[in-house]
Amino acid sequence: MGRNTENPSTWPADIAQSVAAYNAWYEDFAPSAFRRTRESVTPEVADALERTANLTDVTAGLLRRHPSVTPILRMATAPPIARDRLAGLAGVPPGYVGTLEGDRTNGIPGRIPRKPTGAVADQYLERIGAVIERLADKDLCPWLKTQTTPSDADVMGVAGIIADRYTASIADPLIRNEQERRQFRAVRAMLSPEAGYTELPSGSGIRYDQFRPGNFGFHINVFAELEGGRQVKMPMDAVIMPLGAQKGDLPLFIEAKSAGDFTNVNKRRKEEVTKMTQLRRTFAGRSFTFVLLLAGYFDQGYLSYSATDDFQWVWQHRLADLQEFLH
Repeated sequence: MGRNTENPSTWPADIAQSVAAYNAWYEDFAPSAFRRTRESVTPEVADALERTANLTDVTAGLLRRHPSVTPILRMATAPPIARDRLAGLAGVPPGYVGTLEGDRTNGIPGRIPRKPTGAVADQYLERIGAVIERLADKDLCPWLKTQTTPSDADVMGVAGIIADRYTASIADPLIRNEQERRQFRAVRAMLSPEAGYTELPSGSGIRYDQFRPGNFGFHINVFAELEGGRQVKMPMDAVIMPLGAQKGDLPLFIEAKSAGDFTNVNKRRKEEVTKMTQLRRTFAGRSFTFVLLLAGYFDQGYLSYSATDDFQWVWQHRLADLQEFLH
């Protein structure tokens, strides 16, 4: 098992091919996705400027009625600030701002958190609004310095710049999400009904230990055991029960990994190491396979560390290698 792991002589060629494949996909997908996103957010930015009287009136009432404007307003400051920075400056919990903003790339709208309520919630919103007004980019919006009324043309120009900033801030997660969907589509195409496989829809409620031979699904929770016996939900990107599995066999667990550069891949190894540790503790004494599905920039150092830690991997450009783990 694991010919990719056991043949370092093949790694340089696979790394080069993986990088080339990722670059080709990126150049095809990213520019058009950025353009579409910018086109969709520009009216939202113009609406946010109108609602805030061009950044002169960011009130608690406005944020309560329209919480999803918060990430747009962060892009109107100098410098544009991250979500956690806004939370720190406003003295509110990071999770509060996260709920307020929602998650555009995953279609989750912003909303007012359930807690706190009443006067404390109003204080949180007032503090957030005060930070936005205090840090608003006065060079971008000169009317904030002159206290004059901007022309429609001035506001439209500013809206375009803020839209560019906002689009740039959500481009990376947008690209990551599309790459994950691309990996899932490739796996799904290989596990076709004609090949004997059946996809279990997300939210079906069927646990991984209830999978029958030929069942597979994406974003499946595994109840992992921590030290002290406590259990936590550990999301797995893909879970596949091989067609030839016998009663009591564990399914194949897959973690989809993609990277657009070599800089941070080794820093991100902590995620899969944590999952492997939890799987080993949960299934102590039982045989299981945990495979990394790699796309993009994974260098020799990353592969060496992974091999040392007994990880198996499959390159997306050689997805047929996954069949090795399905027998």
